Amino acid sequence: MQSVAEPWLLLSIGGSSFLLGLDAFAMNAPFWILVLLGGILADRKDRTRIIYFFQGIQMLCPLVIVALVAGGWIKVWMIIVLSLIVGITDALSTPAFSSLIPSIVNSDDLKPALALNSIQFNLSRVMGPAIAGLVMLKFGFLWCFGANAASYVPFFLSIYWLRPPGRTPARQASDQQNPISAIEGIRGIVKGRKTGWALLSILCTGLFCGPILTFSPLIVKDVLHAGVGQFGGVLTAFGIGGMLGPLLILTTQRFNSMKMSLTAALVYGLFIASVSQVKAVWQLAFLLVGSGFLLTVANTSANTFLQSQANDQNRGQTASLFMLAMRGGLSLGNLATGMIISFSSVHLAFILNGFLAIGVQAFIFRRAFRQK
Repeated sequence: MQSVAEPWLLLSIGGSSFLLGLDAFAMNAPFWILVLLGGILADRKDRTRIIYFFQGIQMLCPLVIVALVAGGWIKVWMIIVLSLIVGITDALSTPAFSSLIPSIVNSDDLKPALALNSIQFNLSRVMGPAIAGLVMLKFGFLWCFGANAASYVPFFLSIYWLRPPGRTPARQASDQQNPISAIEGIRGIVKGRKTGWALLSILCTGLFCGPILTFSPLIVKDVLHAGVGQFGGVLTAFGIGGMLGPLLILTTQRFNSMKMSLTAALVYGLFIASVSQVKAVWQLAFLLVGSGFLLTVANTSANTFLQSQANDQNRGQTASLFMLAMRGGLSLGNLATGMIISFSSVHLAFILNGFLAIGVQAFIFRRAFRQK
């Protein structure tokens, strides 16, 4: 719900396309600096405590926005600073959360488990924007921020109920590693068979294709001249596509995860280039259904491949590399796309992004599966 309300709030108080991209950059940029540290923490400390601490801080951010708006003190820079705080807490806690599922299922169930996790994530993308559009029309956007803060309560209860082992013998052994050995472990993951290409593909998907969600409000409001209700519907379309992707993965468990990921990422670039040609909200919604589908297939399949190569000693670091590639690429992509739009147009930005994505993903596919 906040993903609908926040960009709309930014545009309503004088934010530009550049500031919209900067806000998204602030939320994702900390992953470049801190997510690897989060991976090391996830491998050495109690993962549930890490989640409680940093997500507890994150829970306060929407409440602060509510107070600032209610008091008439809200400024663009304040929203960006709070987005930065959310990005920092996300970077330090996401590897711990991402490590939970592989640590509680066996290897045979890993692919469907990750697909089911992706379904529940994208279910929120379907329900949230749809509810947010109605709430904003009837009660105002502040209720979306309040609902976001309230949503942390059942989240914390779920983590408490799950309570996977805080420490396993393997993780106790990893506590003895020094920082240099941790760096060597990360280097070994990147240099592993095809894992480096998988991470590069994820990075490029975030860099060239990820900005479509960030700049959807700009397309809806300034290009298509539609309102907040249509914007909520557009985000719902993306979430529906995101739910269909894991369903495909669940029915194709025997397919090569790496090939499925790279194929979806390549086709995703074609959808992004097509965004430049939309003339109506329904056309944008159709493309976002396909975008959500392809993004989920690409990233979930890549994550399945990476986690299948990991063990419990480096599972947190593997998750941190995945998040670094995904969110780091997204942060740079949002900033770069915002600058391109500021100096040219939305159409040129997405044509450029789309064809760069196609070219780079085709190169990665060829190198990853070249004949030896």
